Amino acid sequence: MLGIHDFWLFVASGLLLNVTPGPDTAFIVGRGLQFGWRGGAAAALGVSAGCLVHVGAAAIGLSALLMASTLAFAAVKLIGAAYLIWLGIGMLLTREAGFAAAADDAPALRPVQVFRQGALTNALNPKVALFFLAFLPQFVDADAPHKALAFLVLGLIFVANGTLYCLALAAFAARAADRLRRSGRVMLWINRGLGALFVALGLRVALLQAR
Repeated sequence: MLGIHDFWLFVASGLLLNVTPGPDTAFIVGRGLQFGWRGGAAAALGVSAGCLVHVGAAAIGLSALLMASTLAFAAVKLIGAAYLIWLGIGMLLTREAGFAAAADDAPALRPVQVFRQGALTNALNPKVALFFLAFLPQFVDADAPHKALAFLVLGLIFVANGTLYCLALAAFAARAADRLRRSGRVMLWINRGLGALFVALGLRVALLQAR
């Protein structure tokens, strides 16, 4: 159907890729520890929304254009890197007082802000675009009559499975963090750890070369 082959291998491979620890996992767990279920779920849904941007781009060929155009790749790369570094520096400069005041019922970030962070982090990362462009075609026949639709279907399945896993991860982090969230100092260092992660990821994206 649609020229898709080895479907169950695709599903199994996607699940293994989703459970592999990485920046998205750290972001979701960190926000779940800081802000509970709502923060972790917002982070998970934001990450998935960012992935959907790249799934759509791969389906209509924008990712291929991104790879073919050095200028376009460089522009997206630098915008994404700047955003990640800016976000990371802001988190590194957070003071403990903000988390101490947020330890009860007033989190320092609203879920919509956490969602936006996760979505922009993925949407502005050209490595995510290159991943989908490299991974999805492995499971579509070269002579498939509707390649764009096949890419879209596979991408949506990958994101849906990843979202379920990430929501479960957020729930686990939130449940494990009831005591941790009462400590402003612990939350401060979790936030700084995430900030360092974003700065490192931004620098990595900035140094990423188109192939």
